[in-house]
Amino acid sequence: MQLQFSFIIPVYNRPDEIEELLQSFKALETTVDYEIVIVEDGSSITCKTVIEAFSSILNISYYNKPNSGPGDSRNYGMRIAKGNYFIILDSDCILPKHYLTEVIKSLEADYVDCFGGPDAAHKSFTNLQKAINFSMTSFITTGGIRGNKNSVGKFQPRSFNMGISKKAFEATNGFGRIHPGEDPDLSIRLWNAGFKTKLIPEVHVYHKRRISWSKFYTQVNKFGMVRPILNTWHPETKKLTYWFPTFFCIGVVAAILLAVFNVFLPLLLLLGYYLLALVLALVQTKSIIIALQALIAISIQFYGYGTGFFKVTTAIKLFNKNPEEAFPKLFFKTK
Repeated sequence: MQLQFSFIIPVYNRPDEIEELLQSFKALETTVDYEIVIVEDGSSITCKTVIEAFSSILNISYYNKPNSGPGDSRNYGMRIAKGNYFIILDSDCILPKHYLTEVIKSLEADYVDCFGGPDAAHKSFTNLQKAINFSMTSFITTGGIRGNKNSVGKFQPRSFNMGISKKAFEATNGFGRIHPGEDPDLSIRLWNAGFKTKLIPEVHVYHKRRISWSKFYTQVNKFGMVRPILNTWHPETKKLTYWFPTFFCIGVVAAILLAVFNVFLPLLLLLGYYLLALVLALVQTKSIIIALQALIAISIQFYGYGTGFFKVTTAIKLFNKNPEEAFPKLFFKTK
């Protein structure tokens, strides 16, 4: 099968990000033709002017639709795209110049209908962005599930950097209405439909992520909230590790209380973990400032995810609440 690639990029009020992403497309080293499908998801600040500036250089199709969330916007883009293999990106990503070359090389050697790639911190990112990137990608925080080749189990591609064939999209109807959480939900449904997924370590993107502590907290808190819902939908994928951030929060409180009664071992273990994280972040980033900020990011990540996970688990399991009725902000209404 001759692969024809369509990049699918939903955007919501982020013209500056689209401009940086399109600049990176200009530098792509590839001999194959591809199209870029940008879907404006009901933005009040559109990227129309930015698109027009690149339209003579890149093959861009630009669509504007009412707001219905990133998952539905990706589906919209895939339905109208011309290619037979879709590459989905977040608008806050930047592509390295070898990106598409590595995609083609990997799929020609070992074809799958869905792949994912890792993310990395670009040298132009702020210290805060680099600290958050460490927290979100380090093995000691996420276990490598967001793009580590040593991660355990089947790889669940994330939609900031994900490829899916037209065949697989049509068989599964793409992303669901939950957000966040639409990525693992789609991966599980792909597996159940007989499709394979894989990680391509060389196909990384530079992912900016959130640019403030409050936005980062909101993001990871929602990640924690959707996981119990996914566990309910797909009970075969439940893992004890999803409880770890909640256990970590409980452990912090317990360690402090025990220290009051002169029991210091739990507190020393906690401090040992943070020391390890500091050293690893320092080695990776070569900056003591970023390493210290990484400790803040780790704390926010565990607290946000852990409390969100516990809150929704309690609502679903103890009080038998309907997730969509109890947490409507986690679901988009499609138009």
